[in-house]
Amino acid sequence: MRRESDGLQILGPRECLDLMRSVPIGRIVFTDRALPAIQPVNFVLDGDDSVVIRTMPGSKLAAATRGAIVAFEADQFDAATRTGWSVTLIGPARAVTAPAERARLARLPLSPWSPGSRDHFIRVVPRQVTGRRVTRVPGAAAAGDGGPPVRAAARLQEGS
Repeated sequence: MRRESDGLQILGPRECLDLMRSVPIGRIVFTDRALPAIQPVNFVLDGDDSVVIRTMPGSKLAAATRGAIVAFEADQFDAATRTGWSVTLIGPARAVTAPAERARLARLPLSPWSPGSRDHFIRVVPRQVTGRRVTRVPGAAAAGDGGPPVRAAARLQEGS
């Protein structure tokens, strides 16, 4: 791990994947009708590094990710301490079609959060793994110690 600047660390691929294992929700970034689209999804890492998500057969996500290069991002932040991390994987997304592999993936700890049938599996095999961790810099102000409070900052963004 190396530092990009005070309070910002660049993470190695192994640490990035370990952090991803600690959260249940990520965001898949794909192209929908020539425009970028981002969709939150629950996921699981299968094996050392591939991301597996479940979706509905025929869904916009299933159609848009057939062999396409996508980004997948997961993160965790603490607004009170202004610390956290973000990890991004980039690689091809492919539908899992082999019956034996689909049966194996169905046994992974990946239950759909949304109602409806989610029997279509998509696997993202990363070609690039990057991540950053924001750490507290000694002497830096914590939330509420200067600057707008988190809630006020959120309201400012909503109004812009």
